[in-house]
Amino acid sequence: MSISFYEQVGSLTVHDPLAEFLGAAEGGRIEYRYADAVRLAGHSCPTVASAYWMTLKALEYLYPERLPERGGIRVDFRADRLSGVTGVIASVVTLLTGATLDAGFKGIAGRFGRRNLMSFEADIDGEMRFTRLDTGTAVDVRTDVHRVPFAPATSALMQKCLDGSASAIEAEEFRACWQARVRALLIEHGDDPEVFVLRAVTMQHDEARSGSVAEPRLSVS
Repeated sequence: MSISFYEQVGSLTVHDPLAEFLGAAEGGRIEYRYADAVRLAGHSCPTVASAYWMTLKALEYLYPERLPERGGIRVDFRADRLSGVTGVIASVVTLLTGATLDAGFKGIAGRFGRRNLMSFEADIDGEMRFTRLDTGTAVDVRTDVHRVPFAPATSALMQKCLDGSASAIEAEEFRACWQARVRALLIEHGDDPEVFVLRAVTMQHDEARSGSVAEPRLSVS
């Protein structure tokens, strides 16, 4: 399967005040696409796809009135940072939001800091919680990737590729099956509320919203 579907996946445009301050991006506007997450991770898989799309979904919910503010978002993970694929997800989230645990940009004269905007082993309901620093509005998000399974032949083909017994045709079939699931997650199920699940967090201020979030959509550029 061709990876041309990357261009069909919705993009994310953010405003980064640090980029604007240093003249790194006109008006501080930066556009990210799924291909950027793939380049960062070095591969395209359901984990990278889910991390990218969960972040887009969360930021769309948190910033309905303007561009998301890169560096103005806190991200909390329920899992330990070394467990499973949490580190891969966190790296994609950092790319899109600027949030880091302790190794990010320290700031300039008390501004633009990106450290301590990410935490792990948090007491939250979702896989991740995104919180706007300016308003405190927060949303939990998780992905149920099991609702979008691989094609039945994928596992056997993968094993053949790993042990070196796959033919060129079988290797290509495996790649096609693998990317077909990624495509299905991002395009066919991108607005499926049973796959990408968002739940608002009740906060103690007027800006907070409560209850489930029904099928938020993203503009595809």
